[in-house]
Amino acid sequence: MIGLDTNVLVRYIMQDDPKQSSKASVLIESLDTDSPGFVALVSVVEVYWVLTACFDLSAKQAAQALEVLLRSRQLVVEQADQVFRALRIFEAGKVDFADCLIERSAAAAGCAQTMTFDVSAARHAGMVLLH
Repeated sequence: MIGLDTNVLVRYIMQDDPKQSSKASVLIESLDTDSPGFVALVSVVEVYWVLTACFDLSAKQAAQALEVLLRSRQLVVEQADQVFRALRIFEAGKVDFADCLIERSAAAAGCAQTMTFDVSAARHAGMVLLH
């Protein structure tokens, strides 16, 4: 297994740089279930942010790109189940993907609740508002 940095994943998804995108494609497409690529949880959040902030993809388009990564047999995504759950919550409401993932990760770690000052995260991501 090899780790994949955010920039490799973004180049693979966006195909925006002929040289780097080609290298990223060759690398990722050479991976398989016996020798997969590892995607760290922080890279999942970074990929989402880069796609929406730097490439102007819609939230829905960025979420779809994450789903492609999650469903790839040649990639192992850290806490993939929590990322899937966070995407389901994100797609259903008016809340930031990172907030959904924070709440789902905390729940998976056994936290009874996740406290926040963010009203939207409390309403839509399952967090509890700290008054």
